[in-house]
Amino acid sequence: MEKYVVTITRDFGSLGRPIARRLSELLNIEYYDRDIVEATAEKMGMPVSVISDEEEKGSTFFRMLFPLGTESVERQARIFQTQKDIITGLAEKGSCIIVGRCADYILAEEKNAMHVYIYAPYKIRYDNCLDTLEMKPYEAKRMIEAVDRARGNYHKQYAKYALGDPAHKDLMVNSGLLGVEGTARLLAEAVRLNFGG
Repeated sequence: MEKYVVTITRDFGSLGRPIARRLSELLNIEYYDRDIVEATAEKMGMPVSVISDEEEKGSTFFRMLFPLGTESVERQARIFQTQKDIITGLAEKGSCIIVGRCADYILAEEKNAMHVYIYAPYKIRYDNCLDTLEMKPYEAKRMIEAVDRARGNYHKQYAKYALGDPAHKDLMVNSGLLGVEGTARLLAEAVRLNFGG
């Protein structure tokens, strides 16, 4: 099988991260998520918390407040560029799964890439937050809304299209249907069929 990359974007609470981790085990390839944040922090000489905060702030809100630019907007652009370089390097290195961070957009021209979007109905995501992520009810509601908004804004800002836009996805999967294991197995089969493994 040739080298390939799977990018995964997801709704909060759809369990995209554990699905991606399990998929990497099934395919026996690398999985990158928070490692990208850590590598960015190291390259830029910043704490991981600053990189995470800037990712979450990614929105046009700051541009509307400060149309002439601020250190935050400029820093955000530098962070995105650094992450873009890291993601491109990871994809060149070998077969892997990359979660979030506009990897679908960054690797849109990658020859052997499959772009996946994982979603689930609100009720299932809410239940996942309570059961799997062990959140309190008020926290689950707040996090679903806040993280979806932050991810959506960040993606729109840099990719210029919505996180779950089907025109930019090869596969869209409702994880509520098969759960973590079933969704990971379904994706593994799709990867093997697509890349001939």
